[in-house]
Amino acid sequence: MRFTFGAVFCCAWLASTACSKPAGPPPTAAMPPAAGSATTLPASGRIVGKAPAPNPGASVVVVLDPKAPRQFPEQSEKPVMDQVGQTFGPELLIVRTGQPVEFRNSDDTLHNVHVSHEETREPAFNVAIPTGGSYTYTFPRDGFYRVGCDIHPAMAASIFAASTPFATVAERDGSFAFVDVPAGAWTVTVYASGRKLQRDVEVNDGATQITIE
Repeated sequence: MRFTFGAVFCCAWLASTACSKPAGPPPTAAMPPAAGSATTLPASGRIVGKAPAPNPGASVVVVLDPKAPRQFPEQSEKPVMDQVGQTFGPELLIVRTGQPVEFRNSDDTLHNVHVSHEETREPAFNVAIPTGGSYTYTFPRDGFYRVGCDIHPAMAASIFAASTPFATVAERDGSFAFVDVPAGAWTVTVYASGRKLQRDVEVNDGATQITIE
């Protein structure tokens, strides 16, 4: 292989220049995302509580409301109350205020669904539903609603409408739990045997224990 003197000199000069070049400053470490940025997840926790145990044949409803205005995502599924064997099912249905609920008739006979607000006695609707039919309704305000069938007076059920997605029925021993609760100030309301019990709670990252008597 043949090299010229000029080529050898040029290679030597480039090598010496690269070796003698001063090192630059070290690379800057990536900064963590600022609080409130798109990559920051809001802190959330869970509430584990105990309410008075329900009376036989009764239910205890527990609701968690934010103390400051808060937006919640819409419901992922439409709640359904059906009629089978001349019985409403479920006996107590929890729904979201302002979001649709479906009433079905899976019985082999005609039914009507007569619903009114329990506290104000204000009628919500009264419609006949034939076999295989359904009716969709959106409850405009929070609270308990009475459900009946004028054709079959023995049929009865209840609906509880809540603006918050954090509403549940306590277990038979009065225990209840809410998960993925955003951090902040909340109010727990318990409806038990005609009583309304309330207690404020501060939710942080982790579990919060609460007892309501």
